[in-house]
Amino acid sequence: MDKPLIINIGRQFGSGGRSVAEVLGQKLGIKVYDNDLITEAAKKSGFSPALLQHSDEKRKLFSLSSFFSQGGISVTEDYISDNEMFKIQSETIKDIASKGSAIFIGRCSDYILREMDCVDVFICAPMKDRKERISQRLGLSLEDAENLCNKKDRVRETYYNFFTFGNWGVASNYDICIDSSILGIEGTADLIINFIKQQGK
Repeated sequence: MDKPLIINIGRQFGSGGRSVAEVLGQKLGIKVYDNDLITEAAKKSGFSPALLQHSDEKRKLFSLSSFFSQGGISVTEDYISDNEMFKIQSETIKDIASKGSAIFIGRCSDYILREMDCVDVFICAPMKDRKERISQRLGLSLEDAENLCNKKDRVRETYYNFFTFGNWGVASNYDICIDSSILGIEGTADLIINFIKQQGK
Protein backbone atom coordinates (compact mmCIF):
# COMPACT_ATOMS: atom_id res chain seq x y z
CA MET A 1 0.00 0.00 0.00
CA ASP A 2 1.35 3.37 -1.01
CA LYS A 3 -0.65 5.23 1.63
CA PRO A 4 -2.26 4.37 4.96
CA LEU A 5 -5.44 2.31 4.74
CA ILE A 6 -8.24 3.01 7.20
CA ILE A 7 -11.12 0.53 7.36
CA ASN A 8 -14.17 1.19 9.53
CA ILE A 9 -16.39 -1.80 10.26
CA GLY A 10 -19.95 -1.57 11.53
CA ARG A 11 -21.74 -4.84 12.23
CA GLN A 12 -24.90 -6.49 13.42
CA PHE A 13 -24.42 -8.49 16.60
CA GLY A 14 -23.71 -12.10 15.73
CA SER A 15 -22.84 -11.36 12.10
CA GLY A 16 -19.18 -12.23 12.61
CA GLY A 17 -18.06 -8.66 12.01
CA ARG A 18 -15.34 -8.85 14.63
CA SER A 19 -13.99 -12.07 13.11
CA VAL A 20 -14.04 -10.51 9.65
CA ALA A 21 -12.04 -7.55 11.00
CA GLU A 22 -9.50 -9.88 12.61
CA VAL A 23 -9.04 -11.86 9.38
CA LEU A 24 -8.68 -8.58 7.46
CA GLY A 25 -6.04 -7.45 9.91
CA GLN A 26 -4.09 -10.69 9.49
CA LYS A 27 -4.27 -10.66 5.70
CA LEU A 28 -3.39 -6.97 5.36
CA GLY A 29 -0.95 -6.74 8.26
CA ILE A 30 -2.98 -3.98 9.88
CA LYS A 31 -3.80 -3.63 13.57
CA VAL A 32 -7.45 -3.99 14.58
CA TYR A 33 -8.79 -1.60 17.21
CA ASP A 34 -11.68 -2.65 19.39
CA ASN A 35 -10.96 -3.38 23.05
CA ASP A 36 -7.44 -2.09 22.37
CA LEU A 37 -9.02 1.23 21.49
CA ILE A 38 -10.60 1.43 24.93
CA THR A 39 -7.24 0.85 26.57
CA GLU A 40 -5.61 3.54 24.45
CA ALA A 41 -8.42 5.94 25.35
CA ALA A 42 -7.90 5.18 29.03
CA LYS A 43 -4.18 5.92 28.81
CA LYS A 44 -4.80 9.27 27.13
CA SER A 45 -7.70 10.40 29.32
CA GLY A 46 -6.46 9.30 32.72
CA PHE A 47 -9.52 7.13 33.30
CA SER A 48 -9.17 3.44 33.97
CA PRO A 49 -9.80 0.91 31.20
CA ALA A 50 -12.53 -0.58 33.42
CA LEU A 51 -14.54 2.63 33.32
CA LEU A 52 -14.26 2.96 29.55
CA GLN A 53 -15.09 -0.72 29.06
CA HIS A 54 -18.13 -0.33 31.29
CA SER A 55 -19.50 2.60 29.32
CA ASP A 56 -18.52 1.52 25.83
CA GLU A 57 -21.26 1.98 23.21
CA LYS A 58 -23.90 2.93 25.78
CA ARG A 59 -25.71 6.22 26.38
CA LYS A 60 -25.64 6.61 30.17
CA LEU A 61 -23.90 8.37 33.05
CA PHE A 62 -21.48 6.18 34.94
CA SER A 63 -20.18 6.43 38.46
CA LEU A 64 -16.46 7.05 38.77
CA SER A 65 -16.19 6.06 42.41
CA SER A 66 -15.03 2.50 41.76
CA PHE A 67 -13.44 2.97 38.35
CA PHE A 68 -11.29 6.09 38.48
CA SER A 69 -7.58 5.37 38.22
CA GLN A 70 -5.27 6.37 41.01
CA GLY A 71 -3.02 9.20 39.94
CA GLY A 72 -5.21 10.04 36.97
CA ILE A 73 -6.74 13.37 36.05
CA SER A 74 -8.80 15.16 38.66
CA VAL A 75 -12.55 15.64 38.37
CA THR A 76 -15.05 17.73 40.30
CA GLU A 77 -18.07 15.50 39.59
CA ASP A 78 -18.69 11.82 40.29
CA TYR A 79 -19.67 10.82 36.78
CA ILE A 80 -18.55 10.97 33.21
CA SER A 81 -21.20 11.87 30.64
CA ASP A 82 -21.87 10.06 27.39
CA ASN A 83 -20.69 13.14 25.47
CA GLU A 84 -17.39 13.23 27.38
CA MET A 85 -16.89 9.52 26.74
CA PHE A 86 -17.56 9.97 23.04
CA LYS A 87 -15.10 12.86 22.90
CA ILE A 88 -12.37 10.77 24.55
CA GLN A 89 -12.83 7.90 22.12
CA SER A 90 -13.16 10.22 19.10
CA GLU A 91 -9.86 11.93 19.85
CA THR A 92 -8.18 8.56 20.28
CA ILE A 93 -9.57 7.23 16.98
CA LYS A 94 -8.42 10.35 15.12
CA ASP A 95 -4.97 10.14 16.70
CA ILE A 96 -4.52 6.48 15.75
CA ALA A 97 -5.79 7.07 12.20
CA SER A 98 -3.39 9.99 11.73
CA LYS A 99 -0.41 7.72 12.39
CA GLY A 100 -1.03 5.00 9.80
CA SER A 101 -3.20 2.12 8.65
CA ALA A 102 -5.82 0.81 11.05
CA ILE A 103 -9.03 -1.19 11.21
CA PHE A 104 -11.67 0.15 13.59
CA ILE A 105 -14.64 -1.88 14.81
CA GLY A 106 -17.73 0.13 15.70
CA ARG A 107 -17.61 3.25 17.89
CA CYS A 108 -18.93 5.47 15.09
CA SER A 109 -15.46 5.48 13.53
CA ASP A 110 -16.91 5.97 10.04
CA TYR A 111 -18.52 9.20 11.25
CA ILE A 112 -15.57 10.32 13.35
CA LEU A 113 -13.19 9.87 10.40
CA ARG A 114 -15.59 11.17 7.75
CA GLU A 115 -13.08 13.83 6.66
CA MET A 116 -10.46 11.15 5.93
CA ASP A 117 -10.17 8.77 2.99
CA CYS A 118 -11.54 5.56 4.52
CA VAL A 119 -13.29 2.35 3.51
CA ASP A 120 -16.57 2.08 5.43
CA VAL A 121 -17.99 -1.43 5.71
CA PHE A 122 -21.13 -2.84 7.30
CA ILE A 123 -21.40 -6.57 8.04
CA CYS A 124 -24.83 -8.13 8.38
CA ALA A 125 -26.37 -11.61 8.31
CA PRO A 126 -29.83 -13.22 8.53
CA MET A 127 -31.12 -13.71 12.07
CA LYS A 128 -31.04 -17.49 11.59
CA ASP A 129 -27.26 -17.44 11.13
CA ARG A 130 -26.69 -14.82 13.79
CA LYS A 131 -28.62 -16.56 16.55
CA GLU A 132 -27.00 -19.90 15.72
CA ARG A 133 -23.54 -18.32 15.97
CA ILE A 134 -24.35 -16.63 19.29
CA SER A 135 -26.03 -19.76 20.64
CA GLN A 136 -22.92 -21.81 19.95
CA ARG A 137 -20.53 -19.13 21.19
CA LEU A 138 -22.33 -18.33 24.44
CA GLY A 139 -24.18 -21.58 25.12
CA LEU A 140 -27.61 -19.94 24.89
CA SER A 141 -30.89 -21.28 23.57
CA LEU A 142 -31.77 -20.07 20.09
CA GLU A 143 -34.57 -17.94 21.55
CA ASP A 144 -32.26 -16.29 24.08
CA ALA A 145 -29.62 -15.80 21.41
CA GLU A 146 -32.13 -14.05 19.15
CA ASN A 147 -33.25 -11.80 22.01
CA LEU A 148 -29.63 -10.92 22.74
CA CYS A 149 -28.99 -10.10 19.07
CA ASN A 150 -31.97 -7.75 19.03
CA LYS A 151 -30.94 -6.12 22.31
CA LYS A 152 -27.34 -5.57 21.22
CA ASP A 153 -28.42 -4.17 17.88
CA ARG A 154 -30.76 -1.70 19.59
CA VAL A 155 -27.89 -0.50 21.77
CA ARG A 156 -25.58 -0.07 18.77
CA GLU A 157 -28.26 1.66 16.72
CA THR A 158 -29.13 4.06 19.53
CA TYR A 159 -25.48 4.87 20.20
CA TYR A 160 -24.68 5.46 16.52
CA ASN A 161 -27.78 7.46 15.69
CA PHE A 162 -27.46 9.65 18.79
CA PHE A 163 -23.87 10.72 18.15
CA THR A 164 -23.86 10.85 14.36
CA PHE A 165 -27.40 12.08 13.66
CA GLY A 166 -27.33 9.33 11.04
CA ASN A 167 -28.87 5.90 10.60
CA TRP A 168 -26.96 2.84 11.74
CA GLY A 169 -26.91 -0.01 9.25
CA VAL A 170 -28.40 1.99 6.37
CA ALA A 171 -26.57 1.05 3.17
CA SER A 172 -26.13 4.63 1.96
CA ASN A 173 -23.87 5.34 4.96
CA TYR A 174 -21.25 2.79 3.87
CA ASP A 175 -19.06 2.01 0.88
CA ILE A 176 -20.03 -1.65 0.97
CA CYS A 177 -22.51 -3.78 2.93
CA ILE A 178 -21.98 -7.54 3.02
CA ASP A 179 -24.05 -10.50 4.21
CA SER A 180 -21.35 -12.61 5.86
CA SER A 181 -23.48 -15.77 5.68
CA ILE A 182 -23.00 -15.97 1.91
CA LEU A 183 -19.21 -16.24 1.69
CA GLY A 184 -18.31 -16.97 5.31
CA ILE A 185 -15.82 -15.05 7.45
CA GLU A 186 -12.72 -15.50 5.30
CA GLY A 187 -14.63 -15.11 2.04
CA THR A 188 -16.15 -11.87 3.32
CA ALA A 189 -12.70 -10.58 4.25
CA ASP A 190 -11.40 -11.50 0.79
CA LEU A 191 -14.33 -9.69 -0.84
CA ILE A 192 -13.52 -6.53 1.13
CA ILE A 193 -9.86 -6.77 0.10
CA ASN A 194 -10.83 -7.15 -3.56
CA PHE A 195 -13.17 -4.18 -3.23
CA ILE A 196 -10.33 -2.10 -1.78
CA LYS A 197 -7.98 -3.13 -4.58
CA GLN A 198 -10.55 -2.18 -7.22
CA GLN A 199 -10.78 1.24 -5.64
CA GLY A 200 -7.03 1.60 -6.06
CA LYS A 201 -6.34 2.06 -2.36
